[in-house]
Amino acid sequence: MSQTANIHQLTDHLFRRESGRMVAVLTRIFGTENLELAEDVVQDTFISAMQAWGLKGIPDQPSAWLFRAAKNKALDIVRKSRFSLQFDFNDADRALLKSEYTIVTVMDMMWQEGSIQDDLLKMMFACCHAGISVENQITLMLKTLCGFSIAEIAKAFLTSEQTISKRLYRTREFFREHKIRPAFTETAQMRPQTEAVLKTIYLLFNEGYNATHTDEPIRRDLLEQAMYLGGLLCGNVHTQLPETYALMALMCLHAARTDSRLSNEGEIILLAQQDRSRWDMKLIESGNNYLNKAAFGHALSTYHLEAAIAYEHCTAESYQQTAWQRILVYYDWLVRLQPTAIVMLNRMTIVFKIKGASDTMKEMQASPYQDEWEKHYLYHSLMGEILAPTDKAQAKHSFQKAIHLTRSRAEKTLLEKKISLL
Repeated sequence: MSQTANIHQLTDHLFRRESGRMVAVLTRIFGTENLELAEDVVQDTFISAMQAWGLKGIPDQPSAWLFRAAKNKALDIVRKSRFSLQFDFNDADRALLKSEYTIVTVMDMMWQEGSIQDDLLKMMFACCHAGISVENQITLMLKTLCGFSIAEIAKAFLTSEQTISKRLYRTREFFREHKIRPAFTETAQMRPQTEAVLKTIYLLFNEGYNATHTDEPIRRDLLEQAMYLGGLLCGNVHTQLPETYALMALMCLHAARTDSRLSNEGEIILLAQQDRSRWDMKLIESGNNYLNKAAFGHALSTYHLEAAIAYEHCTAESYQQTAWQRILVYYDWLVRLQPTAIVMLNRMTIVFKIKGASDTMKEMQASPYQDEWEKHYLYHSLMGEILAPTDKAQAKHSFQKAIHLTRSRAEKTLLEKKISLL
């Protein structure tokens, strides 16, 4: 791989991992009414990095280089504009940025690791302000704090890039008009805002676990980012809720199987064929510990149930010894909490394993989600599996429909292999 390609790959990875942290600190400096300026400084920092590293080589500590460059750019902007109407330095956090005697010391303190983590958490909650719709909350977090492009968010929401751009514009206008300050909210508002934050982290993790917009079936950078954010929530007294621990358990248990999910050629290895010796036992243990921590309070979340399902897969000695009946019970509970087409479809894969083709077909034909399922590749893939023993022509037709509906090259390859085995 050429040096230029190496630099591009590294900066892409660092953008995912560090851009949100940088935006959080810059937003604290400039104010949320200047959120776009914070994002512009981050973009400019990464462009500067690519140019400088192309000439001088990649530094020993690239993340430290980026944060130092962003801090210097912020210093220049504040020095040039601190007396303009663009910035409001009247609050206690930023008042000392107006003085040349204190600006460097205060700026240095703002870029220390503990302060960065605190700013990131507060910014996550600012993005989930009660005055912003849930869809717009998640869109803003994915764009601003998680490094998603507009195209990636559009694909995650199954909508157009224009729609996402409009959401971002409206949300930034709300920030600008109301001068929302990143901070933890009152206790009464904490739970709904935490739920919005958790939903975003879950969406981020899912995109990493089963990438929809690239030829990479697994995005480790997104997995790491989601687990980093989840760990921050678990470590902060304001957000140590049962569902926070449950989501962290779910992510650990799924991430534990990452190394066994792909062949050396990048092809998908299904659960039944995975080498369980390659599963990360430390992550499974961590997932179990987080699941135990999640066992308090009176609420049962979807994260609890999904983590319980993942736990059954991770602790089964073999695929054949998996507690499928127990997993079906968890799915029945999950359907009550989250009666969506995709949850019902995932449940049907378990029904098929336990009850066989005939009973599964009867349930699927009676389902109110039939029309929605028709749009999803997983439905046609499951239909191909069900039909394969008795009607190879229809099974092939189902697999071909699934190929047409998925964007993933690895999933297409898997489905083509299933056709070849008919």
